[in-house]
Amino acid sequence: MSKETVGEALSARLHSAEAAIDLALSEVAHLAAMLPAARSQAYLSAVTGQKAFDGAAAAIGALTQARSNMVDTHNTLAALARKMGLDTVAVGPLDKPEDPVPIGGGVSQSLTPMVKEVLPTSL
Repeated sequence: MSKETVGEALSARLHSAEAAIDLALSEVAHLAAMLPAARSQAYLSAVTGQKAFDGAAAAIGALTQARSNMVDTHNTLAALARKMGLDTVAVGPLDKPEDPVPIGGGVSQSLTPMVKEVLPTSL
């Protein structure tokens, strides 16, 4: 395999992993946002539902850390690719901090095709 082929495969896998973490973070955040109304509508005491709140909050924290780790991985691989003389190729509607003007649809638009159904906003 050539360096270019390996780089392309790594790039595809990296972007897939980044999108999966963003999707998971979004889903857990939506779940956490629904918990207060769900607890109230189910007539559960605040004490009874607290473990669910804690679990969702911990999951958000863990996924946020995972996302940060993937950003570090992305930056490390990009630096390695530059060092190896591989051209950087933009893939998809992804705006970078150094872009002068937003050029893509951002994360929410790129993840939309991956979501199979819309969850209700309230119970």
